[in-house]
Order: sequence, then C-alpha cells, then structure tokens
Amino acid sequence: MRVDLNADAGESYGVYAYGHDRELFPLVSSVNLACGFHGGSPSRMREGVALAKTHGVAVGAHPGFPDLVGFGRREMALSPEEVYADVLYQIGALYAFLRAEGLPLHHVKPHGALYLKACRDRETARAIAEAVKAFDPGLPLVVLPGTVYEEEARRVGLRVVLEGSPERAYLQNGQLAPRSLPGSWITDPKEAARRAVRMVLEGKVEALDGGEVAVRAETLCIHGDNPNAPQVAKAVREALEAEGVAVQAF
Repeated sequence: MRVDLNADAGESYGVYAYGHDRELFPLVSSVNLACGFHGGSPSRMREGVALAKTHGVAVGAHPGFPDLVGFGRREMALSPEEVYADVLYQIGALYAFLRAEGLPLHHVKPHGALYLKACRDRETARAIAEAVKAFDPGLPLVVLPGTVYEEEARRVGLRVVLEGSPERAYLQNGQLAPRSLPGSWITDPKEAARRAVRMVLEGKVEALDGGEVAVRAETLCIHGDNPNAPQVAKAVREALEAEGVAVQAF
C-alpha cells in the first residue's frame, strides 16, 4: 500500500515569510506551490521549483483567489469565467518555471477558500476543472471526496486524486470543519499521525460533530502555514511507514 504526502508551500512573498519549506520538502512526496495570487511571487516560485528538484519532490500548482491580504482564505464572488481565467493564468505561471528546470507539472490543487467553495458550488468546481482540462486534459486534479467538486472533475474527464487532511477536523457530512470552530485544527503531531493512519488503513476518522466519517484518501495534506508543520509531517510519515505504507507521489 502507498499514499502521497503533500504540502502547501511557496507561500512567502516579498518580506513576508510563511511556512517551513526547507524543513518540509525532505519529508513529503509532493508539494503544491502558490502561484502569486494568495501567496508566492515569481522569485518564490523559482525558489520552490529549485528546492523541489533538489529533493526529488513532485510539484503541483496551488491556485487561489486573488487575495494576498487575506491569504486566500476569504471567499470572493468571482464569476465562473473569472475563476477559469485566474486558475489557467496561475497554472501557466508555475509551468514556466518548471519548464525552465526541466520538470513536469504533476497536478493542480486549489487553495483555501477557492478549494472550499468548489466543494459546494458546482459552477466554481466546473470552472476549475475546465481550466485544468484546457491546460492539459491528462493533468490530475486534487479534490475533496464526496463533493460536487469531485463530481465536476470527473464529469469533464479529469483524473481525480482524493485528498485527506489529518491535521484538519471533519464534519459528519464529509466537509472540512470551518477554521472558526474550536477543534478544527489538529496541532498535536501524534494525533495527526494517528488520524493519518486511520484514514489510509481504515478509510475513516472521527468527526468533530460526533460519530465517524468515511475518508477516501490517495494523498494526505500537510498545511505549510501550520506553525509545527515539519513536526506534523515527520510524525505522519513515520507512522505510515511503521504500518508498511509507502509514501510516494501518486
């Protein structure tokens, strides 16, 4: 058995530093690099691609809403046409740096509020999927299972990769718990590791609002802006490998 371990990364810009890229990259099998809208910049994209090449890590695009001030975590009322154009633009920006280094674009995974909106808003989900298909119909799209986002990605014929988040709490309906809810963020590395193992081996995890929720996961996410993200990633990887689960890019 194997699973991918991904991390959101490359989100620093200018004098503002976010994340722990140099500590995280050796611990994961793929990264989602910010493309300049919610975080990141041309120079940071270049640095992230070079770092990924050094560590042999697969690189995906991490497009978000155009919201540097809010770190892409505030929902924006963009039309489907605007979402399509913004996503396509961001994929192309990262691809330029990958091509310069001789690396392929491995996948696409939207960021923050854009990702969450796609999970419940069919038009947003369709716009993202259509943008990815326009760029490369063979490019995998990372999705939250059981959502309209997954449905629309499949409808346009994309390869979908199902994602679990061991350091985020779930609700019974399968959605990620809003960050405003107490307990929505799992900061203890051992607890995140325990949850990761359950997701991969049992296909389920405890829900914040009671009971358990089914989780189908081909890739597990470590959020790079988590203050102890490297410790969480290390604990998750070690726990998975102790159970005989290989950590490899999908």
